[in-house]
Amino acid sequence: MQYVELKTQLKDFTVFSLSDIRSIDSEFHRRRLNEWQQKGYIKKLIKGWYFFSDLNINENVLFEIANRIYGPSYVSLQTALSYHGLIPESVYGITSVSSRRTYLFATEAAAFSYKTVKSQLFFGYDIVEYAPGKRFKIASAEKAVLDYIYNNPQLKSEKDYAELRLNAEGFFRKVKKKILYELLDRFHSRTLTKRVESLWRFMANA
Repeated sequence: MQYVELKTQLKDFTVFSLSDIRSIDSEFHRRRLNEWQQKGYIKKLIKGWYFFSDLNINENVLFEIANRIYGPSYVSLQTALSYHGLIPESVYGITSVSSRRTYLFATEAAAFSYKTVKSQLFFGYDIVEYAPGKRFKIASAEKAVLDYIYNNPQLKSEKDYAELRLNAEGFFRKVKKKILYELLDRFHSRTLTKRVESLWRFMANA
């Protein structure tokens, strides 16, 4: 396979894997990838995953990449809180949750971190189409809050929540109490419920 053919066949791929290439050319040898990297045609993201050097990398692209390279997963935690305007500052790296083990990839494009949730808690995300045929999964505002509290058991008191610097105006605009508690019920955790109630009281008085 020539590079021009690869670029044509995978022109709609944000990132691609060796498996993607071999679905086109079953005889493809991975040494060609090394050659194309040396020529600056493609870049290696992590082992087994690549992207074309002319890819325009922005937030949406990074979210899609986060979904693709370690799945099943969806963007959540600090990144989703920032995306929904619940915390004031942008977040370094892309944070996600996955039903697989906790993992971190430090790449040329960004740092991608994943926190584990039980498979029965893998819900509460939206699928956002940011361009034709391009989409990513990201936690709803309510699920982002629950995922964050779930993965940070040290957060228990109103004093703890004060340190999160949650935007009160954004919180009550984006986080719907009815939806929050419907999702919370699916965790089947009295401890988590108490912590969420503590957060709600704190935000109501913020």
